[in-house]
Amino acid sequence: MTAITGLRLAQGDGAPPSTRAAGNAPGESGVAIISLRFCGGVHMQATPQQHVVWFHTSPRVRFHCRLARRVLRHELPAGFLAICPAGIDCAADAEESADAILVAIEPGRLALAAAEESALDAQLMERFTGCDRVLFECARRLAKESADGFPNGPLFWNDVASGIIAGLLARHSSAVTHRGRGRLGQAVFERLKAYVLDHLDAPIDVTALADIAGRSPFHFSRVFARSVGMTPHRYVVHLRVQRAAELVRHGRGSLAEIAARTGFADQSHLSRWVRRVHGVSPGELAG
Repeated sequence: MTAITGLRLAQGDGAPPSTRAAGNAPGESGVAIISLRFCGGVHMQATPQQHVVWFHTSPRVRFHCRLARRVLRHELPAGFLAICPAGIDCAADAEESADAILVAIEPGRLALAAAEESALDAQLMERFTGCDRVLFECARRLAKESADGFPNGPLFWNDVASGIIAGLLARHSSAVTHRGRGRLGQAVFERLKAYVLDHLDAPIDVTALADIAGRSPFHFSRVFARSVGMTPHRYVVHLRVQRAAELVRHGRGSLAEIAARTGFADQSHLSRWVRRVHGVSPGELAG
């Protein structure tokens, strides 16, 4: 993820703002950044496919902002944030120069983290403004990391990105008031997770998971993906990689042994998934 889909940006003269840093480290952190400088004015409009957090990094600038149908004129001091959840129409305009860091979070990654924190119904809140120094510092660290060419590697990026996601869930989300019929309940999710963890070294069929949830395989797959942010098969792989990474870090066997214990076809299969998810080889993961 190197860009925010559905985002339109311009500075005072109508040209694109200067980009100081952009992108994300290898791996599946689900978090990317864009560090920008707007000269002579700010014009932003978006209906983003990702969740977007705007961190204002320059001295006070007066903005005219819109989130969905709500409008606000206000000043943003340095370090303050605004949050636009995925799919929400938003805009911001200013007549002064400004610097900003935009953090984009894949909705599926946030949904997965919410499920694993027993907050399956968590929903990111819209915010015109707010102060969260911990998140601001995380955003600055990622912006510097990107600008410097990722000197600390994917694992550092993933750790900071996970901190951003955890902070958003803890301080900027709320439970859905009414969970629809097309959503998975937390208790059912916990039973599914327990079953997968108990059978990591064996084939796991979606039919068995659907039976636990009391749904048809087709309906279960749709509801699971909508609730957890990934398909049932991909979630099984997620738990396999998670367990394998723990075993690698603690030196609990050879790669071939760990692959067998976590349901991968062989050492090569495990290595490919570790690199895809974490952006490093199993050896680098062990550190």
